[in-house]
Amino acid sequence: MSQDLTSAPAVSETDQLKREIAKLTKINSALIQRVEMSTDSHASAYSLFQTALALEGEVRGRTEDLKNALFRLERTNDELSAARDASERANRFKTRFFTAVGHDLLQPLHAARLSVSALHDPQATPYQRRLADAIGHALSTIEDLLKSILDISKLEAGAITPTLQPVSLEELFVSLAVDMEPFAQAKKLDLTCQSNLLSVTSDPLMLRRILQNLLANAVQYTQRGEIKLLATRRGSNVVIEVSDTGPGIPPAERKMIFEEFQRGPLTDQPDIGGFGLGLSIVQRMADALGHPLDLCSEVGHGTRFSITAPFTAAVERRVKPPVVPSVNRAFGLEGAKVLVIDNDAAVLEAMQALLERWSCEAYTVRSLAQLDAVIASELRPDIVLADYHLDHGESGLTAVERLRSLTNPELPVVIVTADHSSDIAVKAQKNRCELLLKPVKPAELRALMAHLLA
Repeated sequence: MSQDLTSAPAVSETDQLKREIAKLTKINSALIQRVEMSTDSHASAYSLFQTALALEGEVRGRTEDLKNALFRLERTNDELSAARDASERANRFKTRFFTAVGHDLLQPLHAARLSVSALHDPQATPYQRRLADAIGHALSTIEDLLKSILDISKLEAGAITPTLQPVSLEELFVSLAVDMEPFAQAKKLDLTCQSNLLSVTSDPLMLRRILQNLLANAVQYTQRGEIKLLATRRGSNVVIEVSDTGPGIPPAERKMIFEEFQRGPLTDQPDIGGFGLGLSIVQRMADALGHPLDLCSEVGHGTRFSITAPFTAAVERRVKPPVVPSVNRAFGLEGAKVLVIDNDAAVLEAMQALLERWSCEAYTVRSLAQLDAVIASELRPDIVLADYHLDHGESGLTAVERLRSLTNPELPVVIVTADHSSDIAVKAQKNRCELLLKPVKPAELRALMAHLLA
């Protein structure tokens, strides 16, 4: 019995040790787990650190690439800016070049046209007259090409700035009819012009050039029938139409004809000339004016071009008399004292020969200094034909002012110039001078002089 009492506490101590061992095992397991978690955390932090280092290197590389790209872009922008400046300088140079060359080319062309006109002597043989006509036709062809090239060059360079003002369509249509009637009659075409006494807001020179090109195009391609120039009021606008009974334009060619050096489908006909620049000029000038241009055509029946301009109240009509084609007509000119002011000796010589053929007394000067000598001789001209640009920056308008102040304030003056800018037209109008552009058509000059002297 005493043995049983001594063995019981031993069992309890063993259990207690087992419980302590189990407790320590759990504690150890928890510690190990915590250590492992701490190790994993440190490993993750190290991994993140390594990743951050790698990203930093990549960012540094991308930043360097971006800097290089920005540097290249800046250098490219500088090159583009330099190229743009060079292009603008080239355009300005081209405009000045064509203006100067155009003036220099129109001067001898003007002299040649005057000289050819003087060759139309009534006593000339048929062969001589045919030769003079052939030379005149060649000069007209050169003139048309030169004017077209100059117009396109100025439009491309933005050198033509419209001067918007009220324009009487009656006066404009009469002038266009005078120009186009001989060509229409030569092909036995009926030409009808109807302005309905309307007026528009436009640039008179540019609008005239547009309609002149459209009419010339219509006459050129129409073999029989009629050509109409018609103005119609539509609300706040006026629609000006040029229609013909020509061959029409196929749909596939209607956009192409407004490009340079493109002509219609009848270019195989011998009387179809030109250089394919007329409609290109029409389109560019219409765009510059802000006048919408439309085309309606039916193959085999005809074509109608229309341009729309803002309507304005009627303006004072100053319709010039129609040109009389007779080469022998001297009515109103015989014995007239005509003073010609021009710095080109060839022009003065040709003009003097032409005026003497018209039974005029011609006097020529090349500068303001020579003009003073003429004034001192007490010459009192009946009419003055003055070039606008003289040598050494002198102007024909200055000569006109001096003449009028010393002789007759109402002295008739025609400014004859190769400068087609609207600024010259405005200055001539302000000084109460008529304006003719070189190369001048002798018949038009003769009719204008007769009108002014009457």
